[in-house]
Amino acid sequence: MFNKRRKKAKEEIYPDEVFLDSRNLPQFDTYQMEGRIEKPISKKYLVFLISAFLIIALIFSTKLFFLQVINGEIYAQRSENNRLNISYIFPNKGIIYDRNGEKLVWNDFNSRIYTSLDGFSHILGYVGLPSEKDLKEKGENIMEAMIGKDGMEKIYEDLLFGIPGNKIVEVDSQDNVISESIQQWPEDGKDINLSIDLKIQAELFKDIGAIVEERGFQGGAGVIMNINNGEILSLVSYPEYDSQVLTNGEDREKIIQFLNDQRKPFLNRAISGLYAPGSIIKPLIAVAALNENVITPEKQILSTGSISIPNPYFPGKFSVFKDWKAHGWVDIRHALAVSSDVYFYEVGGGFENQKGLGISKIEEYAKLFGFGGYTSIDLLGEKNGIVPNPELHKETNPEDPVWRVGDTYNASIGQGNFQVTPIQMAVLVSSIANNGKLLKPHLKKDSETVVLKDNSNIPQNYYQVVKEGMRMSVTEGTASALYIAPVKIAAKTGTAEVGGAKKYVNSWVIGFFPYENPKYAFAVVMEKGPYANLVGASAVMRQFFDWVSIYTPEYLK
Repeated sequence: MFNKRRKKAKEEIYPDEVFLDSRNLPQFDTYQMEGRIEKPISKKYLVFLISAFLIIALIFSTKLFFLQVINGEIYAQRSENNRLNISYIFPNKGIIYDRNGEKLVWNDFNSRIYTSLDGFSHILGYVGLPSEKDLKEKGENIMEAMIGKDGMEKIYEDLLFGIPGNKIVEVDSQDNVISESIQQWPEDGKDINLSIDLKIQAELFKDIGAIVEERGFQGGAGVIMNINNGEILSLVSYPEYDSQVLTNGEDREKIIQFLNDQRKPFLNRAISGLYAPGSIIKPLIAVAALNENVITPEKQILSTGSISIPNPYFPGKFSVFKDWKAHGWVDIRHALAVSSDVYFYEVGGGFENQKGLGISKIEEYAKLFGFGGYTSIDLLGEKNGIVPNPELHKETNPEDPVWRVGDTYNASIGQGNFQVTPIQMAVLVSSIANNGKLLKPHLKKDSETVVLKDNSNIPQNYYQVVKEGMRMSVTEGTASALYIAPVKIAAKTGTAEVGGAKKYVNSWVIGFFPYENPKYAFAVVMEKGPYANLVGASAVMRQFFDWVSIYTPEYLK
């Protein structure tokens, strides 16, 4: 208004107008902008403000263009190279002890360390990086973990391994760790105790190895088992690989040597070696013959050194089945003691007036006592063996498929197609010693006692007759090498021919001790030694018992 008046009049302001404005007669609240003159913003300020915003937007757009278009790939690569990874923290594996608390496997500076004593590799196994199969089964998170590959390391992997932890790790393009943060701490694996006695295991391995090397055997195996609960005190396979060498994986020359060794050090002969049993099958045949009333304990049979039966291909001629010597009149106890083949030919297959079990009953009792099946021991690779029968004979002998009484004779003394493992023989002897219970063998101490089959319905006096015959084998028969003062042992020896030329034999001995109050059963096989050699499995156990009587006599009581 004043501006308009000023423009109209083009004259100076009257004094009274000045005084009037200065007095603020309407009482405007000037602090609330009342009565104040409003002056419009200049256009030049608007231009300046808009220009500033445009410049800022241009700067950001230019920067964004350079980041996303010009240098986008570079920054994407940098983003990829500077990333956060989840890294797994693997726990310490559990320690493995023997039954007395002696360390067999432990950890040292992120390494798995095995006892330096020989004889444990097939039991303990080894560890290594996971295979593709392991990764599929357990997940990619174990890619850098050392996991069990064989033996206890493999069987009890879930217990020994523990629970992995994890951490977030930031790394740069050179894989240098920038920062890390643990999200979950690992939980170490659980320790386990084995039923194995470190000293017993090492000694039996040494004794078997010594006879193998001195007498020209290809290998050997031995098992010692508690007849009351199935615990394995010792399980030996000779020769063996080295758990430490395979776990470290550095000595390639040594590993190749193991792989190329014709004596098969990776074969666990105690559970996977298949052998003709020979005469050690006779205690089983004796139990079957007594229970089927084929013989009585007092029944005597004459052994003149052989029996002859008509040859079906050549009328008037005979097939001769020899005994290893003429034993004269023997009953079942003496037949076991001196290992009379003629006695068991007749008991097994029949001869003249003597009734025989027949192959069907032999097969029935063999399976009743675990042959042809698995003992389910807590180790990998167990074999179930072979029990001979006419059907199998027909399959394996298409040129001569007919089963004859001579085949039954061979089965009765553990020859022909009969094949067993040392662990099966240890279970058989245990069942005889404890009057009929087939126990599941196990290597982890304090495992549940499992009865695989209960044959205690067979009269106990029949088991007693067989045990007496096995004791007589030690006091006056083929196992006299085990007639020692510190402990009474009951045993049965066996020799099985190997190969068509019959140049080699497997030497066996099975038994239990102490005789009066049985606690442990044993089975030892010496594989493929010279036919003329007379030193074998019995010599191994003689050396072993001599050592035990001095250093661990508690096992003989």
